[in-house]
Amino acid sequence: MGSVTTNKHANGLEYVDVNTPLCKARIFMQGAQIDFFEPVGQKPLLWVSSADDYSPGNGIRGGIPVCWPWFGMNENPDFPQHGFARTRIWALESVKMRNQIVDLKFTLNISEEDRLFWPHDTDVELLFTLSDRLSVSLVNTNRSDYDVSLTQALHTYFPINDIHQLQASGFEGAKYIEFGQGPFTQENDKVEFTRETDRVYTELGNVQELHTPDGVIEVSRENSKSAVLWNPWIDKSARLSRFNSDDYLTMVCLEAANVLEDKVVLAPNESHTLTTHIRWKA
Repeated sequence: MGSVTTNKHANGLEYVDVNTPLCKARIFMQGAQIDFFEPVGQKPLLWVSSADDYSPGNGIRGGIPVCWPWFGMNENPDFPQHGFARTRIWALESVKMRNQIVDLKFTLNISEEDRLFWPHDTDVELLFTLSDRLSVSLVNTNRSDYDVSLTQALHTYFPINDIHQLQASGFEGAKYIEFGQGPFTQENDKVEFTRETDRVYTELGNVQELHTPDGVIEVSRENSKSAVLWNPWIDKSARLSRFNSDDYLTMVCLEAANVLEDKVVLAPNESHTLTTHIRWKA
C-alpha cells in the first residue's frame, strides 16, 4: 500500500514523506509546500533550485509555494510579497490511503501576528491527492459576517530541461498583462521563450501544456480563470535570492490563480476551492 511518514530536514524543517506504488512525494509543514513529486517510472514533475538551503522562515524556491491571501505585492508595501501562508507552519490534519492513492489535508492557524495583515475570520486548507498525478486544492471559507475578497496562486515550478526548446500551449485568445502593460490578446496557441516572461493571463481555458524535451506536462485548473506564466531570464535571475544565475534555463512557472478581475469574493460562510491537476501526458 505504501507509507506516509514525518521527518526533519538537516536545517530543521519538518516534512511529510510519501512513498507508494504510484509515486514518491515530499511536503514541508512550512507553507504546506510540496517540493518533490515523482510518479513511479517517470521523471519528477516539480523543480527546485539547487541554491535553496531550506532555511526556516524562507519559502522554498521551487515546488509549489502557496500565495495567500494575496498574490504579488500588497497595497501596503510593508506587507510580505505573496502573502504570509508560504512561510508559516501548517498542521497536518488528516492522512487517508485508498487503492494506493494518498489524500492529505493541511490547515493554517492564523496567528494574532498575522491578523495585523489579515484581520478577517477565514479558514484555509490545502488538500493533496497523490497518485500517478498530483492534485492540489486551496480551500477558503469565510467565517466573517461580511464579504471578504482575496487573491491567490499555486505558484508551481516545473522542470523543463531547456527553456529554448520549451513551448507552452493552450493560450490562444486569452487576455494577458505583462510587466504592467496590456491587456493584450494572445493570438497564437503557443508561447515560446526568448526573454523574461511575466504574464498574468485572464479569460483563459482550463488546460495548458508544457512541451519539453522530456515529454508533455499537462496542467489543468478548476475554479480559476486566471494563470501566471513566468521565467525570469538572465538579468532577473542574477537578482533573485536562492536562485542560481543559470536556473532560468531549466524551469518555468505556470500557476493556477485567482487574480485581477478573477479575484475571489466570499460571502459570509461561503467557500471557494482553487484546484490544479498536474501530470505527464501519455
